[in-house]
Amino acid sequence: MSTYLYSLGRWSFRHPWRVVTAWLLIVVIAGGGVALFAKGTDNTFTIPGTESQAGLEMLERTFPQVSGASAEIIVVAADGASVREQAYQQAIATTTADIAKLDFVEAVTDPYDARIAGGVADDDRAAIVRIQFSGEATAVPQATEDGLREAATALGSALPTGSQAVLGGQLFATEIPGASLTEALGVLIAALVLMVTFRSFLVAGMPLATAILGVALSVGLIFIATGFATVSATTPLLAVMLGLAVGIDYALFIVSRHQDQTRAGMDPEESTARAVGTAGSAVVFAGITVLIALIGLGFAGIPFLTTMGIAASVAVAIAVCVGLTLTPALLGFAGRRVVGWGHTRPRSSRRRREMSAQEDADALAEAAREREAKAAASAARAERNGPAKRWVGLVTRHPVVTTVAVVAILGTTAIPAASLALTLPNAGQLPEGDEARVAYELTDEYFGPGANGPLIMTGTIVTSNDPLTLMTDIGDEIAKIPGVAEVALATPNETADTGIVQIVPETAPDDPRTADLVRELRAQENRLFDEFGVRLLVTGYTAVTIDISDQLGAALLPFGLFVVGLSLVLLMVVFRSIWVPLTAAGGYLLSVAASFGVVAAVFEWGWFADALHVAKVGPIISFMPIVVMGVLFGLAMDYQVFLVSRMREDFVHADREGRTPREVALGAVRSGFAASARVVVAAAVIMFAVFVAFVPEGDSSLKPIALGLAVGVAVDAFLVRMTLVPAILALLGAKAWWMPRWLDRLLPKLDVEGEAVEREVRLADWPSEPDMAIAADDLRTTVPSDAAQPVFRDVTLRVGVGGTLLVTGETRTTRTLLLALAGRLSEIEGNLRVDGSLVPERAGAVRARVGVALLDDPSTAEAEVAQAIARGTRIVVVSDIDRLDDDARDDVARVLRRAALEAHERSDDASSPMTLVVSARDERRALALLAEAQRPDVQSLALPTPRRHQPEPETFADLSEVFA
Repeated sequence: MSTYLYSLGRWSFRHPWRVVTAWLLIVVIAGGGVALFAKGTDNTFTIPGTESQAGLEMLERTFPQVSGASAEIIVVAADGASVREQAYQQAIATTTADIAKLDFVEAVTDPYDARIAGGVADDDRAAIVRIQFSGEATAVPQATEDGLREAATALGSALPTGSQAVLGGQLFATEIPGASLTEALGVLIAALVLMVTFRSFLVAGMPLATAILGVALSVGLIFIATGFATVSATTPLLAVMLGLAVGIDYALFIVSRHQDQTRAGMDPEESTARAVGTAGSAVVFAGITVLIALIGLGFAGIPFLTTMGIAASVAVAIAVCVGLTLTPALLGFAGRRVVGWGHTRPRSSRRRREMSAQEDADALAEAAREREAKAAASAARAERNGPAKRWVGLVTRHPVVTTVAVVAILGTTAIPAASLALTLPNAGQLPEGDEARVAYELTDEYFGPGANGPLIMTGTIVTSNDPLTLMTDIGDEIAKIPGVAEVALATPNETADTGIVQIVPETAPDDPRTADLVRELRAQENRLFDEFGVRLLVTGYTAVTIDISDQLGAALLPFGLFVVGLSLVLLMVVFRSIWVPLTAAGGYLLSVAASFGVVAAVFEWGWFADALHVAKVGPIISFMPIVVMGVLFGLAMDYQVFLVSRMREDFVHADREGRTPREVALGAVRSGFAASARVVVAAAVIMFAVFVAFVPEGDSSLKPIALGLAVGVAVDAFLVRMTLVPAILALLGAKAWWMPRWLDRLLPKLDVEGEAVEREVRLADWPSEPDMAIAADDLRTTVPSDAAQPVFRDVTLRVGVGGTLLVTGETRTTRTLLLALAGRLSEIEGNLRVDGSLVPERAGAVRARVGVALLDDPSTAEAEVAQAIARGTRIVVVSDIDRLDDDARDDVARVLRRAALEAHERSDDASSPMTLVVSARDERRALALLAEAQRPDVQSLALPTPRRHQPEPETFADLSEVFA
C-alpha cells in the first residue's frame, strides 16, 4: 500500500491544479445535490422489533387519534384564581375549536371532559389542552406549527391578567442543533497550535483547508441522504466535529513528516511522495480503524444510530481521501516555502535548481545507508526534543510507580461512570427559558412529573361484547400497579376493535423508575391476558425511548468486545507483538472508563454543570457511550501507531553491540518517543480543542458526546499513550516485541510506517545493468511455513528484456521460484525487480504484466500457454515444459514462436520482445523445446534440492499445501 501512496503523493504534487479543481468540482456538485434532494433532518426515533414499536404500528392502523405526534398547551391561572372559572373555560373552548380546524390535527382534548382524567390539576390552578396529530412530528407542516403558536398566543391574550398559556409537548421537545461561534473557537485554537508546530502561516493553513473542504463535502452528502433516508438532526454536527478533528490531524501527520524531510535538505517533490507513502500509510490505517468502529454502531440494531455511524464514517473516509490527495497538491503549490520560520531556504534561480539536483544526487547516494542511520537519527532527535526526552526519561526510570499512579488516577476518575443513566432527549433538557421547557416544568409542577411522559397499553378487543366495560375494568386493574399515578383514559376506538389505556406514571420520563414501571407493566401482560382475554402491548413515545436506551445498553458489551478484539488483531498485525496490543487495548478501556466517569460527574452529579452550560442535570443521551467508544477507539489506535511504531523501528534497527537486550529496548522506547512526541502532542491538542468547543454552547444531545471525546482524547494521548505505554514497555524490555513464530507467519504483513517506500527509494538504482526484465539478489523463500530449510535460497540472476531463463530442479522448488518471479508469492526475502517493479511491494502490478502457465495436463498445455500470452503480457512464465509429450511440445513451441514474432512486429524498436522463463527437471528436453521455439540464447539456473526433502508432487494440485 505504501508504494501506491508514494506514487499518488508524487502525482498530486506534480498536478496540484487538477487535484484542487477536482475536489472543488465535487463540492459544487454536492451543493447542487443538496438543493435538489435535501428534505431536512428527522429526530423521530424508531426501533424495529420491539414491543413499543409494534404497539405504535398497531395504533397507526386502528387508533390514529393517539398514534401520531402530540403537543399541548398548559394554562396556569393567575394567583388566587381557578381554571374552572368561566373566563378560563370560555377562552380554552374557543382555542380548542380553532386548533381543531388546523390541517393535520387529529384530535384536541377538552381538559374539562369528565371522561378524561388529568385534564385539570388537583388544585384547579392549571389545565392542559392536548393536541394529537395524524402522523409523526416530521410530517406536521410548518403552517400547522405556526397556527398552534398563534392559537397559544391568542389564548394567552384572552385569559385574565396574570395567567399563562404555554405551548409545548412532544412536537417541540427537541431542538434543532446548529453551529455557533464557540465551535469556531476550536478551529482557531487548532490554527494556533498548527502555527506553533510548523512555524509557518502557510503550512498551518493546509490542514485547516483540507479539513474544511472535507467537512463541507461530507455535510453536503449527509443532507443529500435526507432525501432518501431518515437522518437525525445530530448527525450533521457529529460529522462536522469528527471531520474537522480527523481531517486536521491526518493532514498534520503528512505535512509534519514532509516539513522535517524538507528541512533536512530533501527535494520537495520526493519529500511529499515519501511523506504520503509513510505517514499516509499510518493515516489510512487510523482511518480504517475509525471507519470500522463507526460502522460497528450497527451492532445496536437501531436504524437511526446505524445511519449516524455510516454518515460519520463517510466524513472520516472523505477526510482520509482529502488528506492523501489535496494535502500533497497544496504542498506542490508551496514548494520549498514549507520549512517555516528560523530555517534557511535555498535561493531561487539557477543556483537553486543546481542545489536541488545536487540534493537529489546526495539523497540517492545516502539512501543505501538510511536504514542503518535511523536509530542514531532518532537518538539525535531525542537530544533536541528536551521536554519529551526528560518526560520519557522520568517515566521509564520509574515504570512501576508510573503504571500504578496512572491506573489509580484513571480508575478513580471512572468511579462516577457507575451512575451513568441513559435516555433520549426530552423538553426538560432544552435550554432554560425555552417555551417547550417552560411547559414541561409547569406540567411537572401542577400535574406531576409523569404527566410529561404518559404510557399507553393497547390491544385487540374485537371479541368483546362490552368493550366500554372491558376497558374500564382493565384501566382500574392497571391503576393498582405500583408506580402508576393515574389512568387518564381507558377506552375502545370508534370501531370497538382496539382499546387503549393511557397511564400517567408517578415519575418523569427520564427517571429510571419509569423504566422499571414499563418492565413491570410488561411483566403483568400475561396476568392481564388470563383475567381479561386481551393481549396488551406497552407503547408510547416514553416506552420507545426506554426500549432504545435498553437496547443500546445491551449492545455496549458486544460492541466493546468487537472493538477490543479488533484492536488486538490490528495491532498484532502492525507491531508483530503480543504485549503491545494488550497494552494498547487495556489503555483504551481505561480511557473510555475515565471519559464516561467525567461525563457522569458533569451531567449526573452536576460538577461544573453551570460552567459548561448544562441545561439540566440528569440522564444523558442514550447513544453517547457507544459513539464515544467507537470514535475514541480509532483515535487511540492513531496515537498508538504514531508513537509505538517509531519505538519498534528504533528497536529493530538499533546497534546492539555491547548492550543487553533490555538496554536496547529501553533506548528504543526513549528515542522513539522523543522523535514522535511533538506531532502527537499537536494532534491531541487539536482534537481536544475541536471537541471541547462543542460543549459550552452545543446541542444538548451533542454536549455529552463532545465532552466524552474531549476527555477521552486528552486522557488517552497524555496519560495512556505518552505515560502508561512507555512505562509498561520499559518494564517488559525486549519481551515487549515478542511474538510466536507461528503467529507471525499466520498474520498478514501491513506496512504502516512505509518501509516499502524506503526500500524502493534505497533500491532506486538497482540493478545497475540496463534493460533488465528480471533481476534478483539473494532471493529466498520459506514455503511451506514450517520448513526447516527454505525451498530455495541465495538466488541471484539477471534476465534481459527479451531473454530466456531456464530453471532446473525439483518441481516443488522450481515452481515456487517461478511463482515468486511472477509476483504470485509474497513470502520472499532479498531483492527482486520484475519489469521495473519491486516485488513483493508492487506484486499487483507485476501480476498484471506477467502471464503464468503451469503445465500439468499435456492435452491443455497449448491452450494454457496461449492464454498466458494472450493478455498482452511482456513476461511469460511456463513450468515443467519437459513433461510434455512430443505433440504437446510441438504445439507449445509453435505458440511461443508465434508470440515472439507478433511481439517483435508490434514493437517500434526491436528491444522489447517477450521475455520467457521456463522450468524443467530435464534440461536436455527443455533446451530442445526452446530451440524449436526459436529461443536459442538461454540462461540456465540450476536450483539445489532443499535439505528437508519431500516427495515430488506429480501435479500442481499436489502443491496446495506448499502454497497454502
